[in-house]
Amino acid sequence: MESFTGPRMQLPSSSARKLPLPTVTAVICTRNRPGELANCLDAISKLNPRPDDVLVIDNSEGDPATERVAREHGARYLVERVSGLSRARNRGLAESTTEIVAYIDDDAIPCEDWLEHILAPFADPEMAMVSAEVEPEGVVRDRTARVRSLSAKDPQWFEIATFGGLGMGTGMAVRKAAGSVWKGFDARLGRGALIRIGEESHAATMLLALGYRAAVAPAAIVRHPLRPIDRHRLAQEGAYSFAYWLLLLCEFPGHRLDLIRFLTRRLRGKPLTWSRESQMPGDLVSSGWGIRLKAAVGGALLFLRSRKLRAR
Repeated sequence: MESFTGPRMQLPSSSARKLPLPTVTAVICTRNRPGELANCLDAISKLNPRPDDVLVIDNSEGDPATERVAREHGARYLVERVSGLSRARNRGLAESTTEIVAYIDDDAIPCEDWLEHILAPFADPEMAMVSAEVEPEGVVRDRTARVRSLSAKDPQWFEIATFGGLGMGTGMAVRKAAGSVWKGFDARLGRGALIRIGEESHAATMLLALGYRAAVAPAAIVRHPLRPIDRHRLAQEGAYSFAYWLLLLCEFPGHRLDLIRFLTRRLRGKPLTWSRESQMPGDLVSSGWGIRLKAAVGGALLFLRSRKLRAR
């Protein structure tokens, strides 16, 4: 295993350690996409090792077609009527009884050994979150790369965690026991919420701030379509980013200077010193100041609305 800022001991594979893998629940959050869900569940049925439990969280009023697909594949089916991916993920975390909860998007296809590689870093008792490597169509990832680990003791840990250095939520896993001190995914963030980005990055940051570690496992491959940013809606996408930045400024006062330095570098087009793997929407680096201004105003309004939701 290596850190984002220098080499560390490489974690042996699960087979080399000869230690049993932790128990795991595969959680698929879905909404009105039974066809995609069926493909995902087909892939999960072929995993080696298999998950100890499979849980489908239907983030709708309930859909007979979705329930039928889940039942046909032997998965537990639960309805989370309150809209929002973060709420659905939190429901999955609460309903799971295994040591690890592994999330997979309903339109993603995990490789056969996804669980083996996503679970291996949890041999470290301080590891709370591990992200998979997302492989879009036509792209082949380097599966031989070492696991990259991050803690709050590493330089630049805050910007790495908050702005995508730990990858995307597709195919990630979290330690169930961390939920005793971690409040879970922020319901104001993620698809279906007010601020539609950043829930997995925010979660990683919270876990690191609590003293846990997080990592990216390049050999844990998940195939997933990568949706391009809609340039016609760049200001709206940028508003989500500005609202997310304001939320971070508010919730992490001890890192405000880190945030300001990072944002200044990005707006000036300075290159990053670490690998940014997530496709953070609303990347305004190459856009004009007019779009940036619209995004800033829209983001401020979204942030104020999110504060009201938090107060309730």
